[in-house]
Amino acid sequence: MQLRVSAVQYDLRTIHSFKEFADQVEHYIKTAEEFGTDFVLFPEFFTTQLMSIGNAEGQALSIDELPDYTEQYLELFKGLAANTGMHIIGGTHVIKKEGRLYNVAHLFYPDGRVAEQAKLHITPTEVHEWDMTPGDELRVFETDKGTIAMLTCYDIEFPEIVRIAKAKGADVIFCPSCTDDRHGFHRVRYTSHARAIENQVYVVTTGTVGSLPTVDFMRGNFGQAAIITPNDVPFPPKGLAAEGEINQPMIVTADLDLELLYKVRASGSVTTWRDRRTDLYPDWEAKQGDRTLL
Repeated sequence: MQLRVSAVQYDLRTIHSFKEFADQVEHYIKTAEEFGTDFVLFPEFFTTQLMSIGNAEGQALSIDELPDYTEQYLELFKGLAANTGMHIIGGTHVIKKEGRLYNVAHLFYPDGRVAEQAKLHITPTEVHEWDMTPGDELRVFETDKGTIAMLTCYDIEFPEIVRIAKAKGADVIFCPSCTDDRHGFHRVRYTSHARAIENQVYVVTTGTVGSLPTVDFMRGNFGQAAIITPNDVPFPPKGLAAEGEINQPMIVTADLDLELLYKVRASGSVTTWRDRRTDLYPDWEAKQGDRTLL
């Protein structure tokens, strides 16, 4: 099976209304639709752009106020997925449940369904500055184009969680990201390559670019989209199907062939997934009979 994926390097800039946000999102969606994309990925925290709309006093909104836009966000992306027939990973959006803030990736199906995956590992800034709460469940998502997982930014830096996603059947890991400097960007980028090699999966990642001068912790962004493959003969030598231009607003697109994954897992130059030494170290798949729970 083949699927086409697009990743958006989303330009954060000050806006004054939800309509401006919607128009910018729709521009990227229409571009992906013109490419015949099956899945389009937006970055982590890209909806913080809504905080720049500000309040009656002209001050940027606080992170606690961002969930006030959740219904509009959901309706916008549900409509776009239905109208285009694409699966849209709407980056992440901050939601509030039982008084707690969560950084949540959303998958919008063309048939109107919406699936959620809360970020499982949260950074010190998210903890101390935004008082966010980590998720407590890893899910994978069945689509008519295969099984995927959504692991946000810092999550990809933990090999165990990606190993579990693969054991649950995920062939493509979508990783929305938001990093403010080269160090953070390369942590996510290098570990995305490592996870693709270790688990013989595709990783699609992207980040925010641009700046929100009035929004704390979103003033600087360093981002680049990449569609990452395992490093084996059927794939590009650098394990890159496509990548964007650093810090430029744009969208990148590539085709992913799931059959190639299955072939290299069975008979590649290396077979890292099959060659796990579960006699030497713990393995989730070998120890768990229930493939639905973390």
